[in-house]
Amino acid sequence: MKPTLNFHSFADADELAEHLAARVADLLRQAIKARGRATLVVSGGSTPKPLFRALAHQALDWGRVTVTLADERWVDTTAPDSNEGLLRRYLLRDQAGAAKVVGLKNKAATAKEGEKECAQRLAGLPRPFDVVILGMGGDGHTASFFPGARRLPEALDMKSGRDCLAISPPEAPHERMTLTLPVLLDSRQIILHITGPAKKKVLEQALADGPATAMPIRTILRQQQTPLSVYWAP
Repeated sequence: MKPTLNFHSFADADELAEHLAARVADLLRQAIKARGRATLVVSGGSTPKPLFRALAHQALDWGRVTVTLADERWVDTTAPDSNEGLLRRYLLRDQAGAAKVVGLKNKAATAKEGEKECAQRLAGLPRPFDVVILGMGGDGHTASFFPGARRLPEALDMKSGRDCLAISPPEAPHERMTLTLPVLLDSRQIILHITGPAKKKVLEQALADGPATAMPIRTILRQQQTPLSVYWAP
């Protein structure tokens, strides 16, 4: 790891989840104390499940917390692949059941057609976000910033003025809606949450020289706007 990277290593995914849940809860409490409310941005996939379960038990004023997503597949929220569905099943329970969710998926037939309504929803959220939790794919993607995606340059454009963007991965199924890079960076803390030796190797590759479009997680690792911490377990 580069010495400038704020890297936290744990024995296993459960230990990581407990420590990260405590850290996120503390940041949310600080936000509520300072501003009366807090915003949390999370990612989908299998990696965050233990974190969501641990976070759901954290004692804080969840009624003052709004949760949204870094990206979403354009499927019904009840579908197995829905990130919002995952969020509702694993996080919005126990004490965290009082939190408000702002989903990215709406009734539009396509993500492109749903961009306007999604942007309107996001415009209602206080920013900077308090915490953004991102994952990373084996190809170096984060959120829905996929290498080779036709609209990737738009999603990464810091001057686009866009909060969200419809994007289609070159290989993965389903059209997506993603928060754009400038919106993700408009936060007080970014946390990259990854597990497994393969992801650590991808991270090391991403920290090496090379174009950001080849491994879009580099846009997060190289930026100097927002504090970044990496949480990893084997």
